[in-house]
Formats: sequence, C-alpha cells, structure tokens
Amino acid sequence: MGWKVEFYTDETGRRPVEEFLRQVPESHLGKIHQVIQMLAERGPNLPFPYSSQVEGRLRELRAHFGRVLYRILYYGDVTRTFVLLHGFEKRSEKLSMSEIAIALQRMALDLKMKGQQND
Repeated sequence: MGWKVEFYTDETGRRPVEEFLRQVPESHLGKIHQVIQMLAERGPNLPFPYSSQVEGRLRELRAHFGRVLYRILYYGDVTRTFVLLHGFEKRSEKLSMSEIAIALQRMALDLKMKGQQND
C-alpha cells in the first residue's frame, strides 16, 4: 500500500511547492516528479540519495538535473500522507537555515490545521 503525497496549502489557499514547480524549467520537471512518485511508492523506506533526514520529522527530497540541485522539504503525517512543504534550488553545500525555518513553520501550521501534534 502506497503513501499519499499532497502539497501544503496555507490559510489563503496558496500551494508554495506547486508555485515553485511552475518556475522549474520543463526539461527538469521529469526528475522531480520521478522522485515524488518514488516517495509515494516506497514511503519512509525511500533511501538516500533520494531522501534524507533534516531535523525531527522534517525530511528532504533530493533531485538534480546536471549541476542544478533541487530540494523539496516534507514530512509524513499520521494518515500515511507526505506533505510537500517547501521547494527550492539548493545553491550551497549545506541546507540553509532560512529554508529549514520556512518548512518548519509550514509544518507547524499544517499540523495545527489538521489537529495533530508536532512530536
């Protein structure tokens, strides 16, 4: 049984990861969609280099196209659903604390809207 993958939606109806994906060159989208599909199929067993731990429940999906590195930060909720929180082009060796902070804030809001705890 696979996992569901959904886009985080804020209180105004915006879906930041969808907005990010619309800005990615079309020739690069296939790789990103492939990794998202792998996440749905393999769930928490999706191995490195496609997925890795960031902090607590927060994880990152990893896709690249040549030298361009894409990251989508996500978490899994109690309903076997992965929520894609924040997408960006990674331009430095380590994940930026500001990118992580955005994802953590969205995760906290998403959990609150769903009435779940952030363990």
